[in-house]
Amino acid sequence: MRNAATENPDYGSLRLEDQLCFALYAASRAVTVRYRPLLDALGLTYPQYLVMLALWERDSLSVRDLGAALQLESSTLSPLLKRLEANGLVLRERRADDERSVAVHLTEAGAELQNRAHTVPLAIGDAMNLTPEQDATAKHLLRLITANVART
Repeated sequence: MRNAATENPDYGSLRLEDQLCFALYAASRAVTVRYRPLLDALGLTYPQYLVMLALWERDSLSVRDLGAALQLESSTLSPLLKRLEANGLVLRERRADDERSVAVHLTEAGAELQNRAHTVPLAIGDAMNLTPEQDATAKHLLRLITANVART
C-alpha cells in the first residue's frame, strides 16, 4: 500500500518542521487562540462551545451520544456539562424510561445564545482565509487522519 510514510524521506526525519503532528498542533493552537475572544464574549470556553454546537444541532442528547459526537470520555464531558448547567445554558435530567441514562437539554438561555454565536464561524472563516475548496480539502484530510489513526 502506498502512503506518505513509505514514500516520503522526511517521514524518518526528527526535524520539528518535518513533523505532521507539529503542524497539526500549531494549527490547533492558533485556531483555538483565535476563538478565545469570540467565545469570551459568549461566556464559553472552546470545549463548552463544542458542546453547545452539538446541542444546537440536535437538542436533547444523552450524555453517551453527546460524548460520542464530541469524541470525549464522560470523565471529560461531565465537568463541561456541570459548568454549562451552572451557567444556566443546559439542563441534565435522568430519563424516566432509563434511570441510568442522562439527557442533556438546552435551556431557553442556551437556545438564545445560538443567535449570538452565528458570528463565530464567520470570523474564524475570515481568519483562516481558505477558498471553499481548500476548506473542504482540509476537513476531508483531517477526518481521514482521525479515522486512520483511531483505527490503528
